[in-house]
Amino acid sequence: MTDFENSFPSTLQYRRSRLIESPHAMFNRLKGTSPSPYASLNLSYGVGDDPQCVAANRQRTKQALGISLLLSAKQVHGEKIYCAQDIAKNTEVEGYDALITSQPGVGLLIQQADCQAILIHDPVRKVVAAIHCGWRGNAVNIIGKTIAEMRKRYHSDASSLLVAISPSLGPCCAELINYRQELPEQIHHFQVKKSHFDFWAISKHQLAVAGVPSGHIDVVGICSACDRNYFSYRRSKKKGEAATGRYGSIIALPLT
Repeated sequence: MTDFENSFPSTLQYRRSRLIESPHAMFNRLKGTSPSPYASLNLSYGVGDDPQCVAANRQRTKQALGISLLLSAKQVHGEKIYCAQDIAKNTEVEGYDALITSQPGVGLLIQQADCQAILIHDPVRKVVAAIHCGWRGNAVNIIGKTIAEMRKRYHSDASSLLVAISPSLGPCCAELINYRQELPEQIHHFQVKKSHFDFWAISKHQLAVAGVPSGHIDVVGICSACDRNYFSYRRSKKKGEAATGRYGSIIALPLT
């Protein structure tokens, strides 16, 4: 893990990896416009929040990164990958969990409430990718499949990729009671205590198997369930709360 840049301006709070020079940010839930229970930087239209608040929150993230467009997805914990070109307006696609583009100025948004955002920059081929990866994503290895798609479509070399893994559910809280049925056997050894798994380590392993050098991978290492600055489905469920928002991570290619 390397040091992360922290930005705590009067508007938004986020973290950036020092490995990645391309515009990117892993935002927390603070400094937005949404009321409780979505307070306050909720970036999802799909959780019951006022769409005008979500639009205003998304606009703030674009301003923070100096970009004009966002591409997001109605995420389904699957393995479909969307490759985007010629995006001319803010767009949300249905049923995808990984986004790739070589178009400058388009931010790829991953919406989160415990799942990982895997942000990938290929500085050689000038491509970025963003992956929504919960335990189901690790189970189907959406990380490896996304890197394979980058290689196929954009001729990316995995050894050149730079990766940041966002705040998300940590090994302290990532309990999967039915893991024998839900996780492939080859990742069972990442169990750190009874029914608890280190999904950050699983993602690092899947990146390494895909060819990404370990020195090219940053893990923020903040558990979203423990840190109340982040939305957490797991924490909200334990408290019996019916709804929670989604924080977000974004990566883009610079316009120039």
